[in-house]
Amino acid sequence: MTAPTWPHPVYDRYNARSLYEEDPVLAETSDTQDTGLPEALRFQSPSPLVDIGANLTHESFARDLPATLQRAREAGVETLILTGTDLAHAEKAAELASEQDGLFATAGLHPHAASEWSAALEAGMRDLQRRPEVVAVGECGLDFNRNFSTPAEQERALEAQLGLAAESGLPVFLHERDAGERLAEILHAWRDDISRAVVHCFTGERRTLHRYRDLDLHIGLTGWLCDERRGHHLRDLLSDIPLERLMVETDCPYLLPRNLPAKLKGRRHEPALLPWIVREIAHWRGNSEAEMATATTTTAQRFFDLEAQATPTRPSKEGY
Repeated sequence: MTAPTWPHPVYDRYNARSLYEEDPVLAETSDTQDTGLPEALRFQSPSPLVDIGANLTHESFARDLPATLQRAREAGVETLILTGTDLAHAEKAAELASEQDGLFATAGLHPHAASEWSAALEAGMRDLQRRPEVVAVGECGLDFNRNFSTPAEQERALEAQLGLAAESGLPVFLHERDAGERLAEILHAWRDDISRAVVHCFTGERRTLHRYRDLDLHIGLTGWLCDERRGHHLRDLLSDIPLERLMVETDCPYLLPRNLPAKLKGRRHEPALLPWIVREIAHWRGNSEAEMATATTTTAQRFFDLEAQATPTRPSKEGY
């Protein structure tokens, strides 16, 4: 199977999924995207942060990726996990991660593209996941909201990728929407075989959160809880997430926090804004910003085994 052309049309369709369709960042192109941040949005974290979900292979970053990374470092976001949602984007993410310190990648197939899963694609993902800069299997999971691939196709691709995670020992970077019960059922059957798993961009309800917590999963939070229209319920759930299971992410260029203290032309989210999300989580959870920053970074470093990876030579995983 030939790797799909980048940017991949299924990924473009994933960009437009309803979770984000009220956030019109995709109307902006790399030619018109305003670069830089206003002074009011130049945040500084009290300690280094890890953004566990950054879609920096998105075309909106093609024009100013070096400047985007520099702004992230100035904000204290020192480590970025670049999300791979299909083979082409995972390859691009791994390439970027191999070129710069502080960048790592995931490699997986998003559930919207699950119908593409094949033996050849599995082999390609297995090869990518052997690279030292690839620190998780995913983004994979279940999305029963849009069903661009059928539920059966999604479950087939997910179970195959859980098998890859069991084989490699890598943690799993999960996507779930309107599929919490089924995802929990599948993960329960696999839980003894996979090392760790995080449900990224969690937007669910208390019952779903507790199912995930019972499975000893990690939870990734985004600027969703900054959205007064649909995310404020998450504020009441924060105390139910142990700090040692909580990580933070922008999911940029999506999910720009709606309560930022200044308008951002183009509405493209970026890693430099992660300190604002951490500040919001800390406030509603009753922690200091410094405590939240330190705890989420410690958790992310442990989850992705970043200290073992962050060596000058980045030794390859066995067999690569």
